[in-house]
Amino acid sequence: MIVQAIALLDDLDKELNVYAMRVKEWYGWHFPEMAKIINDNMAYAKVIKSIGMRSAASTTDLSDILPEEIEVALKAAAEVSMGTEITKEDLENINALAEQVIELADYRAQLSAYLTARMNAIAPNLTVLVGELVGARLIAHAGSLMNLAKSPASTVQILGAEKALFRALKTKHDTPKYGLIYHASLIGQSTGKNKGKVARMLATKATLGLRVDALADEKDESAALGIHLRTKVENRVRSLEGKPVIPRNAVPRQPGKWDIKEAKKYNADVDAVMADADAAPSAIAKALLADVEMKDDEAGDETPKGKKEKKGKKEKKKDMAIRGKEDAEMTDDTPVVDGKKDKEEKREKKDREEKREKKEKKDKREKKEKNKVIDGEKSKKRKSESPAPQSERKKSKGEKKEKEKKEKKKDRA
Repeated sequence: MIVQAIALLDDLDKELNVYAMRVKEWYGWHFPEMAKIINDNMAYAKVIKSIGMRSAASTTDLSDILPEEIEVALKAAAEVSMGTEITKEDLENINALAEQVIELADYRAQLSAYLTARMNAIAPNLTVLVGELVGARLIAHAGSLMNLAKSPASTVQILGAEKALFRALKTKHDTPKYGLIYHASLIGQSTGKNKGKVARMLATKATLGLRVDALADEKDESAALGIHLRTKVENRVRSLEGKPVIPRNAVPRQPGKWDIKEAKKYNADVDAVMADADAAPSAIAKALLADVEMKDDEAGDETPKGKKEKKGKKEKKKDMAIRGKEDAEMTDDTPVVDGKKDKEEKREKKDREEKREKKEKKDKREKKEKNKVIDGEKSKKRKSESPAPQSERKKSKGEKKEKEKKEKKKDRA
């Protein structure tokens, strides 16, 4: 019963996620802002069922489904929504899917309650130690409670990580520290470096509880042994992390109630513009000059080529900074009396820019010409140094052979 229930629970979770995602996408065409306000899938489906069209959101009462703050935010978003209009037929289909989501969620809750009851009846000590979901998965993986009880603690610890184990043995790497037991709450509470130790200890205590559950003549539903073993593991976790130990007669903590919360909103304060963002041009010029001076000091240990390139950049920066200064002084000091002064200033600026551009063009031309001359000289050198062509080599070889033949004839004569 437990094996079937946990398998069905996992399948239901997958189906619910797919259906809920489809509902959000489908209804999102009509009311896209709602997905950002409501996170919970069940609440989303229930709101669709109660509202219908978004135009009816302001008149419907959602106090049974949502908290007051989220309800107000939803109604405000419905009035200014950017979604498209949909027909009644579309809404009927969306409502049918939302009903399916609600029904599946209700059935899942009922199934999880049934699984909890079965686990408390069959394996109460294991349930106390690792929880009903992890315990049920361990039983399902082993095949039965008896098979799980027969296996040693090391097997229980690694159960579910068989692939990783055999891969590690094959490649001679470190074996895994935990399998399905990793999802137990006690391992989740501990920090990263202590998880392996806690998993080993929890597996040993879980095997003790399992053997009592599987082999005891009369099952103790109060799970006194499991509670005792759990306190031991908790104290071990606390001592590893340097926290105070729980006293023996302490009442176990109950998990807090889950509530629907509003989705995180965009923080508009991040976009706030600084009051003094528009800095004066004189301040910018000073900053540029300071930056140039700093770079001058740093560039002492560089190669000559890098120095030449950086010198050109520095000179340009200095020119820019000086021009910025002049512009700032002109704007700050000279009062605007007539339009003539402005025109003259503009002309002067244009003249400066034109001169600068001409200089840059001249420099580029000179560089190109120098490069061409250098390339021509290099090519000449290469030609002079390169070996003779093959035809000439062949001729020289033929001449040598003829000389050798003539010498041999003379020797014979």
